[in-house]
Amino acid sequence: MLWYILKLLVVLPLIGALIWGSLKLLQKMQARYGTAATGPKAVRIVETTLLSPTLKLAVLEFHGREILVAVSRGGLPRLAEAPARTSEEVQ
Repeated sequence: MLWYILKLLVVLPLIGALIWGSLKLLQKMQARYGTAATGPKAVRIVETTLLSPTLKLAVLEFHGREILVAVSRGGLPRLAEAPARTSEEVQ
């Protein structure tokens, strides 16, 4: 019984240190190799609506156009396209 408690006192802090070190390494790797936002993005998600567990509608803004797409496991077909709305038209 004493041997079990001794092993537990050694192994638990070791596992905690490994988890903490892995998280710190992950943060460092993401900062180094992650995507840096250097400027305005070409594609912006305006709105999404969940229709079913496997189907979602999304409105994407791309180069001054709003594109309605259906997002599913089968792909991303374009359903409609229109000029982008201004902030006054949205209200």
